Amino acid sequence: MNQSRSEFVDVNGIRLHVRRWGAEGAPVLFMLHGWMDVAASFQFVVDALDARGGDWQVIAPDLRGFGLSDWPVAQGQGSNYWFPDYLADLDALLAHYAPEGQVDLVGHSLGANIVCLYAGVRPERVRRVVDLEGFGLPAPSPKQAPGRIREWLDEVRTPPQLRTYASLDEVAARLVKTNPRLIAPRARFLAEHWSKPDGEGGYVLLGDPAHKMRGPLLYQLDEVMAIWSQVSARVLHVEAAGSETLARIAGAVPIDEFKKRFEAFPDWRERIVDGAGHMVHHDQPEEVARLIEAFCA
Repeated sequence: MNQSRSEFVDVNGIRLHVRRWGAEGAPVLFMLHGWMDVAASFQFVVDALDARGGDWQVIAPDLRGFGLSDWPVAQGQGSNYWFPDYLADLDALLAHYAPEGQVDLVGHSLGANIVCLYAGVRPERVRRVVDLEGFGLPAPSPKQAPGRIREWLDEVRTPPQLRTYASLDEVAARLVKTNPRLIAPRARFLAEHWSKPDGEGGYVLLGDPAHKMRGPLLYQLDEVMAIWSQVSARVLHVEAAGSETLARIAGAVPIDEFKKRFEAFPDWRERIVDGAGHMVHHDQPEEVARLIEAFCA
């Protein structure tokens, strides 16, 4: 494996952990992980890029409240994570690592939604976007608003918790249960970066339980598409064949109809990866690396 370097950067009142691979001065890929994940999740793609002979520097933060990055608000005080905060953190990180010129952004799931929105808000700063299994959310009905706020109030009163695990092997087994395609060595590596000792002989996940709170506001698809329409970068959408996440989000809406939302991007194309699920960068890192390199070279 390519060894990464850890750095900490103060942005927007919190300290973010950043993982870096490759030589300084090499072309940079900024990578943002998904929900309940960490920057080390891109290790296998980094290794595949190196195996292809690519000369890349990868910079990947642990998003706020994940991994070794700070939790912005103490748990149990009605804490929540507002999506614009992720954009502000990315904006600050780019100002720190790449203050001038355009950048190439890669994101998975939550991270994909972040980079796609950022590319529409700061179009002059983004050259390429690689969206790994990023779909947005279902278009809600305004009638859902009362129930959503009621659920959020209940969660503020009784904040969610994350379970603990007896051993790293148990953490790895949990990862494999979620993704049966995940091979054992990768599961063990991820478990070591996805959790930490809890001080009582067990392991706890490196994430703020407040991330499990859904938030009181409905997803505004029309606003999201308006932002996507301002993206000047070329966008590559990478999707797993038969994506279980796409099927779940689309629900009863036919897939072709659901994906019409992507027509908002001025310059968009997609590639489908066989033999992979939602964690496509774990299941087929070599193919993901090939697509990234061909698109961003």
